[in-house]
Amino acid sequence: MNAHTLIEKSRPFLTYVGEWVESLQPVPLAETLGNPARTAIVSIDVINGFCHEGPLASPRVQKIVAPIVDLFRRAYEFGVRHMVLIQEAHEPDALEFASYPPHGIRGTAESETVAEMRALPFFSEMTIITKNSIHPALGTSFDTWLAERPHLDTFITVGDCTDLCTFQLAMHLRLRANAYQIKQRVIVPADCVDTYDLSVPTAQQIGALPHDGDLLHSLFLYHMSLNGIDVVKRLA
Repeated sequence: MNAHTLIEKSRPFLTYVGEWVESLQPVPLAETLGNPARTAIVSIDVINGFCHEGPLASPRVQKIVAPIVDLFRRAYEFGVRHMVLIQEAHEPDALEFASYPPHGIRGTAESETVAEMRALPFFSEMTIITKNSIHPALGTSFDTWLAERPHLDTFITVGDCTDLCTFQLAMHLRLRANAYQIKQRVIVPADCVDTYDLSVPTAQQIGALPHDGDLLHSLFLYHMSLNGIDVVKRLA
C-alpha cells in the first residue's frame, strides 16, 4: 500500500480518533478514587531528563509536570498513600541508547525526580522504582510492590511518554490484572500524559526517526482505551 492510499484509507479512522479525544470528559477525583486505601497513583518518568534538561527533554512533557503534581497533592488530601514513581536510571552503556541518545543515566541530575515533585511535603512517603528500559516491570521491583498490595483495585497512571513508557505502564497493569483474573481499574487522565514531537524535516536533518507528538498521543490514548483502560480528560 503506497503512502497516498494509506492516508486516504485512514482518513475516516483518524477523524474518528480525533473526535474521540475531543469528546473525553473530566471525571471528579473523589468519584474515581472510591476507597483511597485501595487506590494507587503511579507516575512514570517525571524526571529532569524528560522535563527540564538533556537531549530528550521536551517542552510538551514539561507542561504536564504541574497537573501531575497537583493531582498527587489532591489525591494525598483525599487519603491516597500508595504512590509510586517509576523512573529511568539507565546503565551508562544501556542498550536502549542504540535507539535514543544517552539519557537519564543513574547518578546524574537527569535521572532525578523533578524539583516540583520533590517539593511536595509528602515526597518522602513515595516509593521510587528505577528501570533500565521503557518497561516498568522488566528488571524492576514493580511487580513485587504490586504483589505485596493485593488489596489495591484502582490505579491512576500519569507521566511520559504517552506512546512509550506511559503506554507500557498502563498496559502492564491492565494485562496483569486480566491474566490473573484480578478485578482492577486502570485510569489515565489525558491532561497528565504527553509525548515528545520531532518533525520530519528536523528528524531528517539529525538522522533520527520522526515522531508526530499530537498524532501518537491521540492514537495511544485510543489504543489504551481499546484495551480496557479508562481514559478521561482529567480528574477534576
